[in-house]
Amino acid sequence: MGNHMKTTIDINDALIARAKQLAQKRQQTLKSILELALRQFLENNETPKTPFQLRKRTFCGQGLQPDIQAGDWAAIRERAYEGHGG
Repeated sequence: MGNHMKTTIDINDALIARAKQLAQKRQQTLKSILELALRQFLENNETPKTPFQLRKRTFCGQGLQPDIQAGDWAAIRERAYEGHGG
């Protein structure tokens, strides 16, 4: 066995009731459910997450079409949604 510390904390009544129900359903102790939840929370928040990086994607198009003028967003939107109900 490891070291154990007794402590008192205030937990929302509805939350502790759900934890007790889960413990009973799984035939585990409330202590084991709370320890597992705390371990998972700590593991998920201790390791730094790598920042999201958008992969570069290109399309083999021919750039801006001659009939679409730069900045004519209404025409660009119409072309983009053409045949797609937008």
